[in-house]
Order: sequence, then structure tokens, then C-alpha cells
Amino acid sequence: MSNDQITFVALNKLEVDPLNVRKTYSQKSIEEFAGSIAAHGIVQNLLVRRAKGNGRYFVSAGGRRYHAALYLAEQDKINPDHLVPVKVISKEEAQELSLAENIMRESMNPADQFEAFRDLADDGQPVADIAAKFGTTESIVKKRLALGRVSPELRELFRKDKMTLDQLAAFTISGDHDEQVRVWNELPSYHRHAHMIKEALKGEGIKGTDKRIRFIGGLETYEQAGGHVKRDLFDDHSGGFAMDSALLAKLVDEKLAAEAETVKAEGWKWVEWVFELDYDQLSGYSRVYPQDVELTEQQAEELEALEARYQTLEREDQSAENDAELNELGEKITAIESLLEQELYAPEDLEHSGALVSLTHGGALRVERGLVKPEDTPDEDQSKPSNENMEQGACDEAPALKHSATLTEDLTAQKTAALRLELANNADIALASVVHAFLLRLAYPGHYGIGQHSALEVSLTHTDLASSMKQPENCVALAELETLSENFTSHIPGNPADLWDWCIDQSQSELLTLLAWVASHSLNTVEGKVDKPNETIHANQIGTAVGIDMHRYFKPEAENYFRHLNRTGIQAAVAEACGDSFADGIASMKKAEGAAFAEKYLKDKNWLPEPVRCGEPTASEHKDGDLTVTPFPEAAE
Repeated sequence: MSNDQITFVALNKLEVDPLNVRKTYSQKSIEEFAGSIAAHGIVQNLLVRRAKGNGRYFVSAGGRRYHAALYLAEQDKINPDHLVPVKVISKEEAQELSLAENIMRESMNPADQFEAFRDLADDGQPVADIAAKFGTTESIVKKRLALGRVSPELRELFRKDKMTLDQLAAFTISGDHDEQVRVWNELPSYHRHAHMIKEALKGEGIKGTDKRIRFIGGLETYEQAGGHVKRDLFDDHSGGFAMDSALLAKLVDEKLAAEAETVKAEGWKWVEWVFELDYDQLSGYSRVYPQDVELTEQQAEELEALEARYQTLEREDQSAENDAELNELGEKITAIESLLEQELYAPEDLEHSGALVSLTHGGALRVERGLVKPEDTPDEDQSKPSNENMEQGACDEAPALKHSATLTEDLTAQKTAALRLELANNADIALASVVHAFLLRLAYPGHYGIGQHSALEVSLTHTDLASSMKQPENCVALAELETLSENFTSHIPGNPADLWDWCIDQSQSELLTLLAWVASHSLNTVEGKVDKPNETIHANQIGTAVGIDMHRYFKPEAENYFRHLNRTGIQAAVAEACGDSFADGIASMKKAEGAAFAEKYLKDKNWLPEPVRCGEPTASEHKDGDLTVTPFPEAAE
């Protein structure tokens, strides 16, 4: 080198050396380094060479330190002429040293980083201060501290590349070093992936994404009540595991009871709460429905005036004053229109009906209002006149036209034939009629005699799928179906008596969308003890037609699939996916080990169990991908 001594040069006298082999720096890396420089200064000197005859220097090595210092100057945290320690080298040395610095330098072992952060925290430095000094976030500091507090024995394995970072991170959910080491030693080598380590450490914990935890407000609410959590800092989704199931059940019950009291204040005769509610439970009740809400004359006039003023302003040139008034008018219009969306029940209905409060599969509150218990159902016979009174009144009335049962049957059969013909020639009304009949069955569960609202002899059978699943709360498709159903049912009338007029007012496109929704609920390819080969074939044909990708909805894992097979079944599944020789070793494993092995090695395979697969395409090919549609002939008149 031409100069072995360290000297100082003003930052604004430095510039990037064209000979520096490194041209690109991460902005995040520069900002992190800037935090360290702000706290400690530039500890290690830069290597520079003189620029020709202008008193400036090229930075040949130490480019990240240079860019971090420039960043601090831009942020006004150091002066542009801040003195930087440098060592001057020759042009010939510059490129070789730059290459050596960026390629040959060995990075600090991550385990050393974790322990260094831990030591700073143990010496009393707050997490926020550590984050600021090293230009990183508090979340990252907390994660590194947790890694630094894993058992020394396991950290040493990580340091020697005998354990991955994911594996080490999995141990942070437990602070018990002996338990950490025990789990590592007892797990077979092929079983030591992060998911299985967490499962072994969490014990009987309830995952933070469980619907019960979501309902009470998250793990924070559970912790505030004194509950113990095994924290998982490396799982941003679930956050950890609740370890006190009894406390969680108590919190859920208390919140459901509080929600029930709120609903009870609406005036219901009774309100009860249950954790889960299915169709079979609702079928034991009849229902009453909310009344249509009408605006008072004064409210209707006010709404009309507000809308007129709003339309006038919209036609005028926009200004700040106009925008402010438009916003105010919009809020008033929305407030009045919201009155029409209220569900108001008649006082006499509230006196003999009630509500059930429960949770949806996603952990949201579900309230079924207007339920009438069998013992509270009004006795319709009491409102009918007695035979004695009818006979007495008949003597005083004018002669009435009466039809015999056989004549009535004849006449109504002719009426039915005429209606069938007219309906066959009116596709729009026929579509509305079918959708109406199906909606009655699907959207109004528990209503006694619901079929009497439709003249069509069509029925919709709807089987509850949750009862056939081991873990319905983890079924992606079931959760999306629930959201879809909430969206549809929020738009249809609350009273089935109003449904026909509503259906007639819908467009063909909207009716077809509704028909798809109700038809989807009738699809059932669930197999139990009895095989359903023909239904399965058709279900697979539907799956092919809609282009379903079952990998989106189901991934075979130990918890949801492999642990429910015997060891032979696990071996057969792996053999089917990976080949016989690959699966041979499962025969000597315990069942739990085999399940974990299967999950690990089938994770990235495009394999699904046969019962959830969809069949091969069976529809005929059409040129250009189009279907030729031939109109149906009109029925004869």
C-alpha cells in the first residue's frame, strides 16, 4: 500500500470508485447500517485512492459504510463535511482489494448475532434502544433474543450447521431448556421439521387462530384474564397457543352470555346461547319474521328534499363548499335509508318467540332471531269457528256455491295443466318459480310448513357437511361457503311470504346466480359406510366442468389425514406418491413417525388421496372452445 496510516477526509470529498466491483447496495441494508453508524460512528476505515488533481478521493472498499454515511447526511443527522477515517491505497491495489472485501470476507455466524443481542438485553438495554443502534425493528430484535435464549446445546447444533434456522425458531415457543433438548433427542431425524417440533412442545395448546380465541378478541384477551400462552414469535398468523382450555371455555361462555343479554334487551321472550348451531337444531323451531319498515310521511318528505338538493349540487361546478355540503347530505340520506334496513318484529311476536346466539365456523357471532318453541306455537284451532257456530250461521246466510271433492279435483287439475303450459312457454317466470321454491327450503331453516309457500313439487335436500368432518373449522371451502351464504341471505326478504314478489323483480342474471348458489347446496358426494359410485362419477364430472383444483382446498398432512390411517395405509399412500422403495422404511416406524414422514416427503408432491380427487375430463371437445347452443322449441299451444 502507498500509505499505511489512517487519515480523515470530509464526506463530501468522497465518491464511488469506478473500479469497485460492487455496484449495487440494498436500501434496507444501507438504512440498517446507518442506524449502527449513528450510534457508534464509522468504526472501520474505508479504503480510498486519490482522484486526479482535484483533492477528492474514490472509495475503493467500504462502499456500504460510505452510502450509509451519505444517507445520514441526507437525513441531516451528520454534516456533509463529516470526517471519515480512510486509508489511502494505489490504483493497482484498488480493484483487487475491493474484490477481496466483497467476496472473501466471512459473514458473522447467525448464532453469534443472536447471543450478542441477548447479552445486550441481559445487560439492561431496552429492545427499542437495541433496534435503534443496529438499524432494525423491535420485532426482529425480539425474534433474535428468543433465538439467543434457546438451549445452548441446540444453539451449538445450529452453529455447526446440524440444525436449520426454522428448526431452531420452532423451539422458541417453550422456555424450558430440558424440554427443548428432550423433544429434539426423542424425535427421529426424519421427523425433526419445524411443524412437528412445535406440535411436540405445545402439548394440548389451542392455536391462536382457533375460532374461540378469535371470538373473545385474540390471545391478548385470554392473557389479560390470566391465561398462559406458549408464544410463537415466528408465526405471524397464529401467534402462539393457549394452554388453559378451561379458562378459554369460561371466557367464551361469558362473552356469549353477554351477547345474549344484549339480544334479550330487544324484547324476546327467551334468548339462549350455544357454542355451535346446526340445521338439525334449528329444525325444531318454527319462526316469526320482521315486519317491513315504512318511513313516516315526514321522513319520506325529508328524504325526497335531501335527494333533490343532492342531485342539484352534483350538476353544479365542484367547489370545497359544494363537496362539504354533498358529504353532509349523503350522511343524512344514509341515516334515513338505514331505517328501512332495520329488522322490527311485531310486539305480539316478541311475546312468544326468542333467539339463539352461537358462533360461526369463522368465530363471528351468529344470532338466529324469531324462533318459536313448539310449546309456544299459537294454537290455530282456537282461532277457527266451531262446527256448531258454522251450522248455526249457515241458517241465516244466503245459499253458497259448494263443490264436491271430486269436482274440485277435476277443476284444479285442469287449472294445473293450463299453468304448466303457460309456465313452459315463459322461461323467466319458470326460473323465478324454481329459485323461489329452492330458496324457501334453503334460506328459511326451521320454518314449519315452508313448502306450502310454493306450488312447485320440487324439493332441495341440504345436508350439513360439518357433522361429517373431523375438523370443520380448518376446512377452507366450508369457511368460504359460509361467507357466501351470509352475503346471499342478507339480500333476500326476511319473511318467506315476501319472497315471491322479490324473485319476480330480479333479473335473469341475478336469478341464475341464486340458482347456482342453491343448487350448490344440494350437491352431495359424501360417502360413509355405503358407496355411491354413480353420484361420485357425476360429482367428478362437475368438478372437471368447473375446473376445480382440489390442492387449493386440501393438503394431506399428519393431523388431517395420515394419522387417521394405519401404518400400512400410510406406507401405501407414500408408495403411491413416491414409489415402493421410498416407502419401505415406514414398516419399521411407529405410526406417529410414519405420519410425520409422509407429511414431510409428500408436502411438495402433486398427490391427493383418492376420495378428494376429481375425475378426468369427460365433456366432449368443441372447436374454438365454444359450445353450440340450439334453442329449445316452444311448447305447442
